[in-house]
Amino acid sequence: MRLTPAETTVLGLVVERPQHGYDLEQVIDRRGIRQWTEIGFSSIYYLLTKLEGRGLVHVPEVPAAAKSRRVFHATPEGREAAARNALALIAEAGPAPQPLLVGIANLGLFSEEEYRQALRTRLAAVEARIAAVREAQRSQAPLPMAAREVFSYSTSLLEAERQWLAARAQVTDDDQD
Repeated sequence: MRLTPAETTVLGLVVERPQHGYDLEQVIDRRGIRQWTEIGFSSIYYLLTKLEGRGLVHVPEVPAAAKSRRVFHATPEGREAAARNALALIAEAGPAPQPLLVGIANLGLFSEEEYRQALRTRLAAVEARIAAVREAQRSQAPLPMAAREVFSYSTSLLEAERQWLAARAQVTDDDQD
């Protein structure tokens, strides 16, 4: 069964430990998961309902007095689906949408100085994101291996983008002639 990245993320978090929607929101926010996958606050319960309908998560019966929150647990099928889909996402090197490339493909619409200014603006934003990711990582230590790897990969991508932007955003004497 093929799951979307958002479904795989939510299911993986439930496999990590049984949780209700509010717990998931807290983990998603704390780990900065929205920086790399599209999971809106309002979609968490929608995703849980879809996963429950597919038999990948369930809510155990609890006494009536304790029914204030539905705590979702992964089923054995859910654990298997989460692992299979996560491995496929790691192994597949499919195209990733890059809106930056749409802008670059339209360089003829603006001046070189406007382009360099846009690059400098993006560079400042990327540097701020690097600092935010590093701070999030530091503030949550110690982290499980999965979270450490997400932070490591995210930082590596941002560092590579920062290097690329810095090389192109600078105005040299030759450019001004």
